[in-house]
Formats: sequence, structure tokens, C-alpha cells
Amino acid sequence: MTTTSTGRATAARLWHGLTAAVCTASLVLQLVLVLIRDNDTALTRVIRLLSYFTIESNLIVAVVSWTLVADPQRDGRGWRIARLASVVCIAVTGVVYVSVLRGLFDLTPAGRVADTGLHYVTPLFVVVGWLLFGPRPRVDLRTVGLMLLFPIGWLAYTLVRGEIVDAYPYPFVDVAAEGYAVVAVNCVVVTLVFVAVSLLVLLLDRRLASSGSGYGGRSTGQ
Repeated sequence: MTTTSTGRATAARLWHGLTAAVCTASLVLQLVLVLIRDNDTALTRVIRLLSYFTIESNLIVAVVSWTLVADPQRDGRGWRIARLASVVCIAVTGVVYVSVLRGLFDLTPAGRVADTGLHYVTPLFVVVGWLLFGPRPRVDLRTVGLMLLFPIGWLAYTLVRGEIVDAYPYPFVDVAAEGYAVVAVNCVVVTLVFVAVSLLVLLLDRRLASSGSGYGGRSTGQ
């Protein structure tokens, strides 16, 4: 390994490590804030927390980022799907929160810290880190198709769970407030957003790989 590639690998590890640390700390803080509330059982509160797409996307980011600290050239079919999910899902999370959901929830000072980490800092770090360090190429149409099963599955889970517990994590999927017709349209729009962002990442992955941008190559990690 050349001096340049060694330095790039070190920079990648540092960036992914910072991303993983911020994301993990924000998740832990949010979990603590949920658990210290005195309403409902702890199990109910944890399930409710894990039902938020924000939390699920940040969990994926945390796991993927820590694997990149260990190996900045990480590869493997399953890992590619997880990496694409970490980039696309956290990017959509950040954009939707800033444009649609910001200000809808009353936050304590500690809650604002967790909120900033989950909705602002982590999405920014992930996107910038992917643009700078990749690794790439890692995205193809099959990976996109398999990754899209996750947000589609989340929408299905949210609607089924909402019918059972009569509670929805976000207003745009709240059938009780909006009705099935509006929520159906919202789900289609959300799905199209994920498709569009995924295809954009696919295009950028190919172009950046051909230009030599990002930390490329394959590792033996599966």
C-alpha cells in the first residue's frame, strides 16, 4: 500500500469513526430520554422508538460506519445493500425532517441535542463521507432494488402497526387524521423519493468511480 493510499485509508477511518460516534451517541441519548419517561412500559416505549424511520436509519448508519472504521474498503452483497440503505435512508430522513417535520415536536434541551445528532449532523456526515471516501463502486440496480424493500417494508409495518395501536410516528402516514386516500398518495410519493435518491446515488457512484474519486477497491470482507 502506498503512502497516499495509507493516508487516505486513515482519513476515511477517522471520518467514519466520527460519524459512527456521533450517530451512536445520539441514539443512546435518545434511548435514555425515552426510558426515563414515566408513561407506558419500557418495552412499549422501546418498540415505539424503534418504529421511527429516523431511528432505524440511524441504526443502519451506526453499524455500517463502524464496519468502515474496521475496513474502509468493505464489500460484500449484503453489505452493499446496507451501505446504500445507510446513505439513501439517512439522506431522505434529513431532508424530510428539515422540510416537513421540523418544529412539530416539543423538545427538551437534551432532546434537542439528540435531535440535532440524528436529523442534522449524522445525515450530513454520512453524505459527505460517502462522497469523499466511498467506497466505490458499490451500487448496481440489483442493490437498489433490494435496498428499496426496506423503506417499503417500513411503510407497510407502520400502517399495520397503526391499525393495531392507533398511533403513527409521522403525520404523513397518520390514517386516523388524513384518511387512507391521502396516506396512500403520501406513501407513493415517499416511495418515489426513495427510488429517485437511490438512482441518483447509483449514477454518482458510477461517475465518481470512473473519475477515481473515493476510496475504491474491494476487500475480502463479506
